[in-house]
Amino acid sequence: MSLQKEVNLIKKRNKKVEADKAWEVSLFRKLIIAIMTYVIVVIFLYLIDAPNYWLNALVPTAGFLLSTLSIPFIKRWWIKNKYG
Repeated sequence: MSLQKEVNLIKKRNKKVEADKAWEVSLFRKLIIAIMTYVIVVIFLYLIDAPNYWLNALVPTAGFLLSTLSIPFIKRWWIKNKYG
């Protein structure tokens, strides 16, 4: 395989990796998952005849959204303590 082909394969791979990473951290992805979570929980709570299912479905949805926060000050503390 020629050097140019290898370089092109590496560039193509890097582009895919960058796109995958961008998707993983995108606000769009987080919102889609939050909406899907809310809808699924609403349906579940409705089926089990839970009271206030529209409102109660917000709890796991908010939990998911909170779990996606990077919390910069905690991240800095963790990196400092873990890696000096």
